[in-house]
Amino acid sequence: MKEQLNVFDNVLQLIGNTPLIKLNKITQDFPGEYLAKVEAFNPGHSSKDRIAYHILQNAEEQGILKPGDTIIETTSGNTGFSIAMVSIVKGYNCILAVSSKSSKDKIDALRSMGAEVHVCPAHVSADDPRSYYQVAKRLHEETPGSIYINQYFNQLNIDAHYRTTGPEIWKQTEGKITHLVACSGTGGTISGTARFLKEQNPNIKILGIDAYGSVLKKYHETQEFDSNEIYPYRIEGLGKNLIPTATDFDVIDQFEKVSDEDSAHMARRIARTEGMFVGYTSGAALQGVKQMVEAGQFDKNSKVVVIFPDHGRAYMSKIYSDDWMRDQGFFDSEDVEQPKEIDYIK
Repeated sequence: MKEQLNVFDNVLQLIGNTPLIKLNKITQDFPGEYLAKVEAFNPGHSSKDRIAYHILQNAEEQGILKPGDTIIETTSGNTGFSIAMVSIVKGYNCILAVSSKSSKDKIDALRSMGAEVHVCPAHVSADDPRSYYQVAKRLHEETPGSIYINQYFNQLNIDAHYRTTGPEIWKQTEGKITHLVACSGTGGTISGTARFLKEQNPNIKILGIDAYGSVLKKYHETQEFDSNEIYPYRIEGLGKNLIPTATDFDVIDQFEKVSDEDSAHMARRIARTEGMFVGYTSGAALQGVKQMVEAGQFDKNSKVVVIFPDHGRAYMSKIYSDDWMRDQGFFDSEDVEQPKEIDYIK
């Protein structure tokens, strides 16, 4: 019998079907079972591969896109990388308006993938003409034969995860999942996954992770947009200074806010204890779990799935740089292990 070879026509065929990996050491004192949905196994190393492929595929089917056209998008880095990757395979040009908060690693990666990159100031209002939202709109207006993905207000963002991430988690847990924990930025990942899971079992709790400096948690609880909540923070791809329509607040049961410092340290701990080299938002997701454990929200029967959205390679100049951590004051706390300088040469 001829051996079945694992050969694919292109990298896009590797999107999705990411593994669910049990967390062991880092959650050993937590009640229940904790499983990580590790999206770094996508070819573009993040969950954003799913929406880039789904949205562009849909545009092709609608006759909106043809080879040689230009894709324009706002991004903190991961969506941009995914769009650039899909554009290369499918024959499109790619222009990206990127937040200046994005790591140098992400911006360099986007340019390496052939994208035209416009770096925009992060700490301005969404309607400021310098914001990456407004820059992307302007670039779309100025570029013939272009489409603007607009992930924050695109329902296909939700649909991509409803069709893929949700069913994968339901199947991988054999329907035994009790809680889903996911960071919320555009809201597509948590909303689409939650919609599917709630349809299977409405008792599943959907727990969103927000950042201090973001408006999402308060909006979820009060339906009020409070601009006084907005201030600069360091975590990329998490939280917002506007309300994305790609967030379905009705399927989210609760939000938990996490800090820049705690999330950075948690990401580094995941790498050291579980051998998973994950991104900043993955640290934020598990930090949120830790805080909810401390608040008594889980018990021995809990089966908690935590989405780890991206890979640590995009944060080498940030959370995995001891110099950056020192510059942020993240090594000042007495209860935080200090980095050690070791010289093995005698």
